[in-house]
This record gives sequence, C-alpha cells and structure tokens, in this order.
Amino acid sequence: MRLIGLTAVLTFLLDQATKYLVVIHLNLRELLVLDVAPPFLNLRMVWNRGVNFGIGAGDGDLTRWGLTIMAITISGAILWWARKEAFSPLGQLSAGLLVGGALGNAVDRVIYGAVADFLNMSCCGLYNPFSFNVADITIFMGAFGLVLFTGNNKST
Repeated sequence: MRLIGLTAVLTFLLDQATKYLVVIHLNLRELLVLDVAPPFLNLRMVWNRGVNFGIGAGDGDLTRWGLTIMAITISGAILWWARKEAFSPLGQLSAGLLVGGALGNAVDRVIYGAVADFLNMSCCGLYNPFSFNVADITIFMGAFGLVLFTGNNKST
C-alpha cells in the first residue's frame, strides 16, 4: 500500500504543478493558445466540465459535484480493492497513477469548477481538436495497468 500512496501523491503533485505552471504562471487561462512545438505540442486552454472529451458537460453544480464525488468514491474503491487483493508492485503502481490523477482532476473541479485541460498534440497530418492534462494521462495509464496487472493477469 505504501507504493500506491507514494505514486498517488507524486502523480497528484505533478498534475497540480503542471496545471499551476501552465494555467497560472504562463497565463494560459487568458492567452488560451500557446504553440510550443507545433504541431506536436501545443497548449490549448479548455475548461472541461464533463468527463473525457467534454462528454456530459453540463455547466450545473450537479455535474461538477457529482463528478467530484465520483472521483473520490472510485479512488476509495480502488484503494479498498488493492488492500483486499494485495496487488503486485505493478498493480500498486497502476492504482496509484489512477488515484493520483482522479484526485488531481477532482481538486480542479473544487477550485475552478472545471478540469483544466491544456495539452494538445497532433501529428502526421492528423489534427487533434482535444486537450487533456497530466491527470488524464495517468488515469488512462492506471486503468490500463489495473487491467493488465491485477486479478488473473498478475505480474511482478
């Protein structure tokens, strides 16, 4: 469980630090667009009030607080599951990535009322209209890792 906690804390801190750096320090909240290494890396400010790709985005408080409570509940359920099943180290790392990312996005909803998404990447003539953040990446990696490294798929 120590690895889960350490991974979750480091993931949360990395997510919040990048959001502070980009949204506040670089002032992307007002600039809205900052090309870093086009088209491979651009910063595009989006306030996501829904889930992935803005799905279910309602501006109401019900959506905001419902998604915040859901992130906290899922994080708690994963921690309970990890303790019950005694995850392998890779399972623990995956759980920590997912929990840290989920809590990072939950904090955004509490502070800003929406999740701060800003990373935008395109490549090879394909344009990507969506923005995301570090928490989104770690949530995906953690969920994928839980599928691969828990249950019958345990691996060290």
